[in-house]
Amino acid sequence: MSDALDHPLSRAREHRHWLTTSDGVGIDAALLRGAEPRTTAVVIANGFTGTRRSPHTRAIAEALYSAGDVMTFDFRGHHGSEGRSTVGNAEIHDLEAVLEQLRELGYTRVATVGFSMGAAVAIRHAAIFGGADAVVAVSGPSRWYYRGTRQMRLLHVGIGRRAGRFFLRTFRKVRVVDRKWSVRPAEPREIAGEVAPAPLLVVHGDSDGFFPTTHATAIHGAAREPKDLWIEPGMGHAERAVTPDLAGRLRDWLTERLRKDEPDA
Repeated sequence: MSDALDHPLSRAREHRHWLTTSDGVGIDAALLRGAEPRTTAVVIANGFTGTRRSPHTRAIAEALYSAGDVMTFDFRGHHGSEGRSTVGNAEIHDLEAVLEQLRELGYTRVATVGFSMGAAVAIRHAAIFGGADAVVAVSGPSRWYYRGTRQMRLLHVGIGRRAGRFFLRTFRKVRVVDRKWSVRPAEPREIAGEVAPAPLLVVHGDSDGFFPTTHATAIHGAAREPKDLWIEPGMGHAERAVTPDLAGRLRDWLTERLRKDEPDA
């Protein structure tokens, strides 16, 4: 049999799940798993406007599959899920619904891997809810309301104005709330210290057009051990910027931290 046919991913299948959050929002999710049961799972939390159906997300999921079964999902207000996006606030309930589902399915070790908005959500979720055995935050903001780059100024126009929200709804399949946060949630840099004892990996590109590397160093500096910081030369922003090499190193980091000892699915 060829190496390609022998690879664990060749026996994996995508299983759809419809989840309901604690505040009643329906979440569209899918679990990549094989026939043999495993006890380790990895959750991918996309950035704002991202979707589990994107080829970039699917490629990352396939790369991480050797570390454990992989669940992808759409945040509230995004694509196949219900509700409206709060751009990183209530989304912690979406991630908690995913972890609850995985625990019910028998997974005993679960890692979360977030990108951009999803990175902020992964940090806040681990700090507030706990339950994650390892956390990876890629291209994440350290604080809210950042407008220091052109990309972020455009994003604030998109979520803060009626015309921008119409564009997002019509062309990106993202529905955003039309009101500001009534209470400002804790920023990632304020709450990163509460992620421990779960190990935290902060990854950021030095060519990120949304957030400069100071966001990564602020999060890493606020976090407690165990923690790691990777500043990636030439890397841009979030899922689209993840190369096969970086995905492989993320897989290896997760495998080492989760220390799995189970069948190859």
